[in-house]
Amino acid sequence: MIRLDWHWQTLAEWEAPLAARFNRARRFRGVADAFRLISRLGNGVFWYTLMLALLAWDGYAAVPAVLNMTGAGLVATLLYTWLKGKTLRPRPFQQFGDILCLTAPLDRFSFPSGHTLHAVAFSLVAVHYYPGLIWLVLPFTALVAVSRLILGLHYPTDVLAGIALGSMVAMASLLL
Repeated sequence: MIRLDWHWQTLAEWEAPLAARFNRARRFRGVADAFRLISRLGNGVFWYTLMLALLAWDGYAAVPAVLNMTGAGLVATLLYTWLKGKTLRPRPFQQFGDILCLTAPLDRFSFPSGHTLHAVAFSLVAVHYYPGLIWLVLPFTALVAVSRLILGLHYPTDVLAGIALGSMVAMASLLL
């Protein structure tokens, strides 16, 4: 097991004010509900619907994109599951009383943001095959990343790591 406890605590103390600032957006009417929905959609619903829509719209021509997205998703799942099990970083709401958890987390640990990792990987692969989708997937991916902060589930570095890892997974997937 990677032993990073003191690093996580030091980093958490540095990041907590920023994480709390994002989390305070919940005070605005409808924000928490909107970002809960975005988070739920980012948990796979949006991406699976997009893959099905590509197949319905473009038929067999969409198969390479869908297979590539599926492969990237599987690798992303294995990667973030392994990392969370090795780093064991607590979620911000578990460490700081002024950060509220606004939706149930899918797992126990914070690093990296799996939602963000998947959103970036799926988006980059989808846009590689269908550049015209950038207007749809780029804003949605950004909203998924921000949702993780607003909902109190992740620190900014968790989301940044998700972006970096998702980019690497997508690039590797596209190179294979």
